[in-house]
Amino acid sequence: MKRSCLIGLLAILLSPCYAQQIIFSSLDDLLTEKGDTVTTLVVEKRSINNLYMSNGADYRITSEGNSGLSKFIKNRTYAVQMGDDLYVNCKFVHYNHYHFGNWYAKAHRVKGNIYFAAQPYGQRASSNVKSEGTTKLGGSVGNAIAASGLVRERVFYVINPETKRAELVTSDLVCNLLADTPELLASYQTEESESAEVVEKYLVQLQRKQ
Repeated sequence: MKRSCLIGLLAILLSPCYAQQIIFSSLDDLLTEKGDTVTTLVVEKRSINNLYMSNGADYRITSEGNSGLSKFIKNRTYAVQMGDDLYVNCKFVHYNHYHFGNWYAKAHRVKGNIYFAAQPYGQRASSNVKSEGTTKLGGSVGNAIAASGLVRERVFYVINPETKRAELVTSDLVCNLLADTPELLASYQTEESESAEVVEKYLVQLQRKQ
C-alpha cells in the first residue's frame, strides 16, 4: 500500500502539469528573475481563426477556476515561466510604431536578453517572408492577401533592456550571437535565414550552452 502511494506521489510530482509556474510583473523583474510562484495556469495555443479575427500573439494563458488571476495574467503580467518554457506578454512590447496585440508569445532567454517570436511587422520584417506574387499585387487587395499570409509567418524580436522596445532579429544579429561558437556560426551561414523556425533552432542551442 505504502509503495503504491509513493509511486503515485512521484508520478504527480514528475508530471509536466506540475511544472513550476512563475509570473513576472516587469521586464526588470524578468531579467533579474524576481517573480511570484503561482499554480493552476494553463497555456492554450490560439488558432489561425483567432489570429485572423483578433490578431495578437500565439498563446493565451489563463488560470483555471480563477477569473481574477486570469485577468491579472492578461492585463498586468509581463511574462510567465512555465517549467522550461517562457512566454512574454505582447501587450507591453512595441516594435517601432507597431503594437503586437494582446496575449503571449513564446520566448527564449539567451545571453541575458529576451527573444520572442511574433508576426512580422513593417517592410523590413516582412520582406523575407512575403511571396513574390503577393509583392507584385500591391493595392488594397494585395495588402489584404499579404496580411492574411503573414498571419502564419513568424520572425524573432529581441527586447532592448534600456528602451523596453522590441528590435528585429536580423541575420547580422544572429551571426554576432553565434560569433563565440564557430561551429554554429558556420551552420547558420549555410541557411542565412531570418525566419523564426531557423533562428529559434540556434537560440535553443545557445541556451543549452549557457
